Order: sequence, then C-alpha cells, then structure tokens
Amino acid sequence: MPTVLITGASRGIGREFARQYEAGGWRVIATCRDPAAYDLEGEVFRLDVTDPSGIAALRRELDGEGIDLLINNAGIHGPRDSHLGAIDYGAWEEVLATNVLGPIRVAEIFAELVERSNLKKMVFISSRMGSIGENTSGGSYIYRSSKAGLNMAVASLAIDLYGRGIVCLLFHPGWVRTDMGGASAPIDAATSVAGMRAVIDRARGADNGRFFNYDGKELPW
Repeated sequence: MPTVLITGASRGIGREFARQYEAGGWRVIATCRDPAAYDLEGEVFRLDVTDPSGIAALRRELDGEGIDLLINNAGIHGPRDSHLGAIDYGAWEEVLATNVLGPIRVAEIFAELVERSNLKKMVFISSRMGSIGENTSGGSYIYRSSKAGLNMAVASLAIDLYGRGIVCLLFHPGWVRTDMGGASAPIDAATSVAGMRAVIDRARGADNGRFFNYDGKELPW
C-alpha cells in the first residue's frame, strides 16, 4: 500500500487529494493546522508549515516510514487588494513564509522518508499567477511573488534531489471552487485533483522540475 502525506488536508484541494487517495487504497497521512476540522477517515496530524519545530516533531513521529508521495498543498492567498499604494508588507511576509518557506522546509525535512519509499515523488501546488511569462495584467504582488518564489525554489530542489531518485512536480490546480477560489470558479475540486493525480501517476524522471496545469498541459515559467 503506497503512502501519501498531504499538507493543508482539512479543506479544499488538500481534502480532495486525501479523499481520492483514500478511495484509491492508499495510506493517507493528512496534516493540517486544526485536526478537528478534518472530516475523513485515516490518520491526521497537527501541522503548521510555518512552524519548524512542529515539522521536525512530525518527522520524528514518522521515523522509519517511507512516504511515496509528499503533496505540499498548504498555502494562503493573503490580501487580494495588493496594488501599488495598498500593499500590506506584513501580510506579504506572512504569505511568503507560508507559500515559499513552508513547502521547502517540509520537503527538506521529509526528503529522507520520500527517498526511502518506492515511488519517490514530491508535488507542490503552485499557481499560474506565479508564471512571469503569463503575467500580462500586473497587480497581485503578494500572491504572485509567493508562487513565483515557490516555482524557483522547487526548480532548484528538483535538481538537488534528482540524484536521490526523487521526482518533483509543480501544479497549477486551475481556478477551483474552494474557500480560496470562490463560488464562481469554473472547476470543482474533484476534477482538478483527478487531473493532477493522472499526471502524478505517469510522472517519471523526465518530468522532474516541470510546471503543469492540472490537465497535464505544461506551463511557462
């Protein structure tokens, strides 16, 4: 039975990953800031990706395990009105800590457990709003920069971990009907996650470090 560890699993895309992998017969290790908010079966652990000591504690608790698939899903949007003249720099720091430092810290601390597994895959939920090549409208300084930062960090991570047999993938999940995406988003979480799972399943070494749309289309940096 393969094992998946998912951050931010109590709602939205993270919860749907947990639901689909559980239905597929995987062992799901769900993590979130409030385990009481997790409403699926299986293992759930408290984890805040901005808390280094908490990540290290979970790593110790899972010592000896193999994590076939690590999904770094946890993230926040921050203030949506972040145009020039209305930038909250304190909020910017919080978003960068959650969306960039958090996933890389989790990946670094759990890399040994992923390397120990059979599948050896890491997934990072990014956004096409982090694509410099696709930014033709400006604005959204906080969220855009956090996802662009994550993309660059994972591009380096993919190179550094490849020699250990680990494949790293970045995804834009689409505009999804979640608390973050809002009720008017055109894609439901089940469709988004099913698409990403298909890409994850077939990913091999040649896909390491690539940035995909949820439907498998490659996206520009």
